[in-house]
Order: sequence, then C-alpha cells, then structure tokens
Amino acid sequence: MPLRGDLNSVPVPGAVDGWLALHARFGRLPLGTVVGPAVELAEDGFCASVMLALASHLVHELAGAGELCPHGPLEIGQQVRLPGLARTLRAIAAGGRDAFYCGEFGRGLRALANGHYAERDLSRVLAEWCEPVHASAWGHELWTVPPPSQGYLTVAAARIAEATGLGDDPDDPLWAHLVIESARAAGHDRPAVLFDGTDGPALLAPDRLDAAVARIDRARAAAPDVRPGTAPGPPDGVGGAVARVGEGDTTHLCALDAEGLGISLTQSNALDFGSHLIEPSTGIFLQNRGVGFSLVEGHPAELAPGRRPPHTLSPMLATTPHGALTHLVGAMGGDAQPQVILQLLARMLRAGQDPAQAIAAPRLALDAPSAGPFRLWWGEDLTVLVESDAPAGWADGLAARGHKVRAIRAFDPVAVGCAQIITVVRDAAGAADHQAGASDPRSPEGGAVGR
Repeated sequence: MPLRGDLNSVPVPGAVDGWLALHARFGRLPLGTVVGPAVELAEDGFCASVMLALASHLVHELAGAGELCPHGPLEIGQQVRLPGLARTLRAIAAGGRDAFYCGEFGRGLRALANGHYAERDLSRVLAEWCEPVHASAWGHELWTVPPPSQGYLTVAAARIAEATGLGDDPDDPLWAHLVIESARAAGHDRPAVLFDGTDGPALLAPDRLDAAVARIDRARAAAPDVRPGTAPGPPDGVGGAVARVGEGDTTHLCALDAEGLGISLTQSNALDFGSHLIEPSTGIFLQNRGVGFSLVEGHPAELAPGRRPPHTLSPMLATTPHGALTHLVGAMGGDAQPQVILQLLARMLRAGQDPAQAIAAPRLALDAPSAGPFRLWWGEDLTVLVESDAPAGWADGLAARGHKVRAIRAFDPVAVGCAQIITVVRDAAGAADHQAGASDPRSPEGGAVGR
C-alpha cells in the first residue's frame, strides 16, 4: 500500500462517528460543552508543542497545509490557529455526523477523491459496538478491543508470560527473555490471522495459547519466523526502506471520573503525519491507516470496499475477576504497543510496581527493519532493542540465549513507545481506596492530571 499522497490508503474517516457513539452512550454533558474547549483552542490559538513543531517539517509544503503552517515549519511555542477545524467542530456539535460527513468536510473530501468514495461510504454510520476480547493473567481480567485491532496480542502475551513462569524481578535477564518470547509467540502469525472479521475469541482460545507457551524455550530464543515456501525477508513485497517511518502520530489518553467510569482511548492518523493529503476546505489532515491492508490476492486482509484495515491501536483495561476496574493502560508506538503494555502489566500486576515505577522503567522491543509496518516478526534481521539504562544483565543474558541485541538510547519514544496509566487501588474488600496515574517521561507532550 502506498504510504503518502494516495487516497487508496485513506479509508473512510471513522473517528467522528466513534466520538458520537461514545457521547450518545456515556456522555453526561451536551456535545457543545464537550467540544467547547477544543473549539476555543482552534479559534483563539495555542502554542505549538515540541512534537507538533518537529512534525510540521514533514507537511508544511503540502497543498492545504496553510492553516497549520502559514509561514513554513512551526517554531516551538509559535501561535497556531485552525479556523477550519474550529468550524468543523462547531458543525458537529450542532448537527451531528451529517454536519461532518455530508457537510463541508464531506463535500471537500469527495471532491478531492474524485470518485474514490461513494456517497453511501460517507452516509452510513461507521461506528459499531463490539464485544471486547479478554484473557486472564496475574489475578486480573484483561480486556481490549477486538480485531482488526492488534490488541489481542497484549492480553494473549500476558497469559502466555504467566504460563511460562515469568518472575517478579524485572532486573533478571530471564524476565527480559520471557517477555520478548511471549510477545513473539503471541504475534508470530499476526499477518496471516489479523483482518476485519477475524474471530477474536478464537485468537485467545486456550489451545492456541497453550501451543504458544509450548513453543517457548526458557533457555533459548526461537528461530526467525519464515513462512513455508518463502525466503526470509519482507512479506507481501513490503520493504522497510519504503515503509518504516519513525514519525508516527498516535495519541493515547486515559480518563477516570469520580463515579468510577473510565476510558482507555487510542487515536492515530497512522504513519508519518498520515497520508500527506489534506481536505482543502477545512484543512483537516487525512490518515493513511490503509497501509495495513494486503495487496496479495485472496489474503483475508486484502484491500476491498467496506473493509477495515488491520491496525496497531491497542487500548486496554484490567478488572478484578468480579469486574471492578483496576487499570486503564495504553500507548503509542506502532507495532510495539502490545509489547510496551505487556511490560507495564508484568511490572504492575506481577512485580507489584506502581504506575510511576512501571512507566519509567527500561523497556525492550522487537524490531525487524526489513519487514515494513505491521509485519514486525518476519525476517532474519529480527533484533531486540534494549534501552541503555536497562539492568546490566539484560543485554548479555539475551545474547547468551541467542537473541540479536541492539542498544538504543534511554527513554526512546520512537522505538519503545510512550504510555499512559491510571490505576484504581482497592482494599482487601475490593472497595476503591484511591487512584494513581502516570504519564510516560519519554514523551514531551504527555501529562498526568488529577483533582
């Protein structure tokens, strides 16, 4: 799939339908009140953050980027005004989905697409309420969104890690080995099994997870994954030099109110500030989430009308066995999101660390430069990235077990993601005692706020 400049990689935008579905079911304030602060920021202006200023160098010359970058790339702290976005949010608050999908933005999108979208593509509601998928691990029930999200990898890997006997000492090199091997065992066949319509519970079936556990050797790294009848290297003809991009645009937020209602929400315009296409009337940038599709004829994730692409977004939450909320967790980081969240869960649920300890601790992540996005585990160049502040024994212990290891700088947001956590600490009777939260120090943008 093309990464930039091609509407084939721009599925019908679904975020607004998602917001409206959430508001209709759980909202307690009028929609205009909810979007009011965002409208004010867009109209009156806000200071360009570090990440926005850096990302603006990718898009400042694009047609339609004039509102965001009227005079070239942004400077940190520069005032940014987005009147087209403010106008759009006001329209949504007043007129709902039709004001967006059939209004100024929708008309501009169809004109830009020149027949790529049918009228029915924008007129039908895109948000669906689905049953979550879940698995049990470390005395908790772990819940996430179903396919085509890769979130199942988080809960599967946690269940696998528990079954392998993952210990409570994250400094132990064996801990690092089992975390990596659990992530690989959960996701080794992701490109073949993750698509719109996948049976999510089947991916977490006990016999499937038991087979994954059986593949793990506590003393040795598994061999590189190579599909039968193919040579090692990028599957589906996707080359890393074309498709691997360090600058993503994913955000995660957690929120928890005084009555115990919580949300774990991840949003993204995919890779490299999205498609580098902009709806010209409102100045809204378009995503390129379609890069998750396959172009192999007959593949279950093959590009086709009406399908959602496989994607990386993996928000999750944890509850007690009786259903009481204990954790809201999510991250940015592309393919690495389930690996990041697995390490956070292992530190909190198994090792007893609090959110601040868990989120600031060193991380590892799998990386296969030849594989391209969403194909992380293919290729003989599969490497374990280890942050430089990791325990001294991690690198040597992993190498002794046959892993290829590459040191990266500490607190690397691109390689090992940025996460957010809220926990509900409960007493022995299960009643909520207090809340705790943490925002990843790897991100210059995030923050934890309580009141």
